[in-house]
Amino acid sequence: MADFSSKTVYQIYPKSFRDTDGDGLGDLRGVIEKLDYLQDLGVDYLWLTPFFISPQRDNGYDVADYRKINPDFGTMEDLELLIKESQKRGMGLMLDMVFNHTSTEHEWFQKALAGDKKYQNYYLFRDGSADQPPTNWQSKFGGSAWEYVPHLKQWYLHLYDVTQADLNWDNPALRKEVFDMMSWWCDKGIDGFRMDVISFISKAPGLPDCEDGKPSPFCHGPHVHEYLQEMNANTFGRRDAMTVGECWGATPEIARLYTAPERKELSMIFQFEQIQLDKKKGGQRWDLKELDLRDLKAVFSKWQYELEECGWNSLFWSNHDLPRIVSRW
Repeated sequence: MADFSSKTVYQIYPKSFRDTDGDGLGDLRGVIEKLDYLQDLGVDYLWLTPFFISPQRDNGYDVADYRKINPDFGTMEDLELLIKESQKRGMGLMLDMVFNHTSTEHEWFQKALAGDKKYQNYYLFRDGSADQPPTNWQSKFGGSAWEYVPHLKQWYLHLYDVTQADLNWDNPALRKEVFDMMSWWCDKGIDGFRMDVISFISKAPGLPDCEDGKPSPFCHGPHVHEYLQEMNANTFGRRDAMTVGECWGATPEIARLYTAPERKELSMIFQFEQIQLDKKKGGQRWDLKELDLRDLKAVFSKWQYELEECGWNSLFWSNHDLPRIVSRW
């Protein structure tokens, strides 16, 4: 793997970055217009949040087509120009990819709803009566993580919104679809991937109930490292692209498994320990208390030292999921 330890990544949320056509939404042309400014800032990589076809139930993290641009943001020609102009300035482009789930409007899921067994196996469908979900798993957006489909007499898993159906990564055909798509983007000149909730792609066998005091059955699952090594070998590993995986709740021990160079998985992960320091216990994301600077120093020191020579720790202040750091600290 290449050494990305000195690189600076700038996250762009296209919708709110720069509007060039007056429709009230930022667009890819707006990013192109500001490339000189971004270069002057010292940016090495631009991380773009999802701009793919999507019903926007989760701000684009509900992808309905991984290979098509949402017209609100521009065209494929706009993206190709952005790649070309970024490369001229020595900057790489990173795509924000959602591999744990797709929108229920995705062609795969629509075929699954139509009864196509091949595509039903792309997702996690389970038999059951209408009044009893298969497990006690809860959606991150509230309520059961299972949704009943009356005409199929089956439930499908959605760890997030009901319109975000979890993919079945234990299916080799699904993995090949994802890897082919990633390689297609690499061939277009994409230089890296930020992977949304990548630690959720492998679920415990049998999908057991969640139990207090025991590890989550859907986080850092039994095959997650095997699948990432397979992804690395078949996609970005051939091109030495930068990768970062979103891994809420990771410890340094867990992080080493994802990032140790000899394991050939990811360049680095996002862990969020420092982001939790000013949260009020039992509160919501926006319920904050005053930050203790000593705690912040201790967390950063721990991660820098414990990943030394066995991985790389990403240093970041905030992202699209979090209150802006200048408003917090």
